[in-house]
Amino acid sequence: MLTYWLMFLLPAVVALMMETQRTGTLPADDEAETPVGAWIAAGIVLTVLIGFRNEVGGDWFNYFRNLDDLAGAMLDDVFLMSDPGYQFLGWLSLEMDWDIFGVNTMAGAIFAIGLVFFCRNLPRPWLALAVAVPYLVIVVAMGYSRQGVALGLAMLGLVALGKKGTGWFVFWVMLAATFHKTAVLLLPLAALAAAHNRFVAVAWGVGSLALGYWLFLEDSVETLYVNYVEAEYQSSGAMIRLAMNLVPAVVLFVWSKKFKFTEGERRLWLLFALISLALFGVFLVSPSSTAVDRIALYMLPLQLVVFAHLPDVLSEETETDVTVPLLGVLGFYGLVQFVWLNFADHAHLWLPYRFYPLEAMF
Repeated sequence: MLTYWLMFLLPAVVALMMETQRTGTLPADDEAETPVGAWIAAGIVLTVLIGFRNEVGGDWFNYFRNLDDLAGAMLDDVFLMSDPGYQFLGWLSLEMDWDIFGVNTMAGAIFAIGLVFFCRNLPRPWLALAVAVPYLVIVVAMGYSRQGVALGLAMLGLVALGKKGTGWFVFWVMLAATFHKTAVLLLPLAALAAAHNRFVAVAWGVGSLALGYWLFLEDSVETLYVNYVEAEYQSSGAMIRLAMNLVPAVVLFVWSKKFKFTEGERRLWLLFALISLALFGVFLVSPSSTAVDRIALYMLPLQLVVFAHLPDVLSEETETDVTVPLLGVLGFYGLVQFVWLNFADHAHLWLPYRFYPLEAMF
């Protein structure tokens, strides 16, 4: 458990140290205040901890069996398989004799790069990184490898979209869909966030979603429906996780004008907030909480965005020292991690954290 707490406390402490060093500069200057080397180090640490975990995560043995199924496969066959991006990582790992740790390390590196780039484009990047640790890093990246990679690539796309790089957003999301098909559901967001003409936005959104469906979902939609909806799978703790997206969604709607967004960013994150509210409503009537829960994973970046801005928003709104709401955010996510590690139904699958190189040595 100590490893997980260090993962949270290190960026939390840096976020507090950065606050004490402020001298009236704009929040966005945080990126310039932190040496690039520190972020590279953070990315490497995340990659190593994700990549060299041993028997950690809810889907560990499923992914291990998937690697066994790849043994002897030809490269041409790999790209015809379901989720070919992830299958290629497995094939490459087997070719290099890296076993499951090669797959997880490459997947962890992609996720870490996406997360670091995303955080560095927020007002308080180290606070955003601390917010990401309890669920996005520990549960998703260390538990759902394919969707973790898809989220990392999607975050690269969201950074590009924030800088009006719609084409790059589509590229990153399409690439994400080769790791987990459901990533194509993000495609219409580019049109709705970037286009000023409603007709163009709707046409672009429907067209991109249709293309994504044809490329990635057409052959699998029946299986996905049977597995997630007809089987009525239930995810333990889904309501709590959906509520965690609900909180920043409500905050954003209440104080949207206080957030220092460009107009495009405002539309994008209000869309994320609206979808988060809708998913919570769907969850209340859905026969399958797992289906809603997995889709809601793509809304997780909303938490990083809202809580990275929130200290400034609350400080302005209440005329208090910005350190107070910053400590409140860190305290809230520290509590989230404490509750998950100690009371979640499946936390035992993550505990204790096992680091393969140390286990191999001793």
